[in-house]
Amino acid sequence: MPGGRLTQQERQQIALGLADGLAYAEIARRLDRPTSTVTREVMRNGGPTDYRADLAHRATERRAHRRRQPAPRGVKTPSRDYGRDAEAVREYEEAFTTLLMQSGLPKMMARVLTCLYTTDAGSLTASELGRRLQVSPASVSKAITFLESRDLIRRERDERRRERYIVDNELWYQAMIASARANAQLAETARQGVGILGPDTPAAVRLENIARFVDFVGESIIRAAEQAREVLYTAPGTAPDLAPDPSAAQDPPA
Repeated sequence: MPGGRLTQQERQQIALGLADGLAYAEIARRLDRPTSTVTREVMRNGGPTDYRADLAHRATERRAHRRRQPAPRGVKTPSRDYGRDAEAVREYEEAFTTLLMQSGLPKMMARVLTCLYTTDAGSLTASELGRRLQVSPASVSKAITFLESRDLIRRERDERRRERYIVDNELWYQAMIASARANAQLAETARQGVGILGPDTPAAVRLENIARFVDFVGESIIRAAEQAREVLYTAPGTAPDLAPDPSAAQDPPA
């Protein structure tokens, strides 16, 4: 029987087993592990309905890293710029990365995005990202390509003609607008089904209700993004002039 910690491949098998509705005992048998190991693994990482192999593996790595930290001996953790506590920053970066992974980003893409957002300049070159994250140029390149394709970052050349990868305030606004457009496309596709399935059928009614709901949400996103755009460029503690939109209080279309 294999010993030691579960591997990432074993966690993926656990996730597949849960998706197939297998009992813990059957999953454990296939892994040649004790049932208690599988049960403990699942319950400490979201339970049978929310278990994700990548997040579970990352959580284990974080716990192991904390255990390897040397015990403090009355000396404060070295600080970064602005008097920051390096350990507190590292913990925050870990938490931010995990949150991005929970929202659907793959691990490396989440790490790159976190690195950019927690850098004061808001921009880094590929080599700087590689050094900070201690990963290969290929890993950085793959993550950058993924994030650019989703408009989560942008690139520009600096005075030395180096490509820098940037996160800025405008990207949040653009992301909201892109989300609204995706909703509009979903509504259009749902309404195509209404015509195909017949307007008076239960399936068509369901699709039309989905389309109406998604239309309303998309329009609300656009309205809110336009109203709140100024917030992205207003200094903290300064109230932006956000004029209320009378239509924002309207009920969904009947």
